[in-house]
Amino acid sequence: MNLSLIIFYVLGAMVGLSAIFVALTKNVIYAAFALILCFLCLSGVYVFLGAEFIAIVQILVYVGGILVLLLFGVMLTNRLKGQDLLTATRSKFFGFLLAGALFLVLVKGIISANFVDAEWMQQEVSMKVGLKGFGLNLMTEYVLAFELIGLLLLVALIGSVYIAGKGKEAVDAD
Repeated sequence: MNLSLIIFYVLGAMVGLSAIFVALTKNVIYAAFALILCFLCLSGVYVFLGAEFIAIVQILVYVGGILVLLLFGVMLTNRLKGQDLLTATRSKFFGFLLAGALFLVLVKGIISANFVDAEWMQQEVSMKVGLKGFGLNLMTEYVLAFELIGLLLLVALIGSVYIAGKGKEAVDAD
């Protein structure tokens, strides 16, 4: 067993353990930090699987954007009331039952899949683009779509700031 395989299995185990911790903890801040660890380890798994672009997007979008925003929101909300933010657990039995059933369905699907005879895996890729080629295609051929998505995200951000500002004015008026 070589070192890269050991690191791959360690990262996979850390993904699983941190995801279980997110599901079982009652403290929302600890859950958010465990989710950050889960996403970072998952991006490491993507690197070992040869999907470097997905690993980078995982870090930039999920860790860099969404989870940091979640942490700021939870921490700022927590400061307003001065008490710990805890979640209530309901129907643990049914949750574990549903998770176990989903796990069994996924395992059955993986076992019954015939990965050796899959046509899409045997076809030769005409152009192996890689990360550099993807970046060049994105900034040359698909630059209009890239800019439109950026504009759409900017409009959504401005709208959320506007809506949040309206709520603050109503609170200040009280």
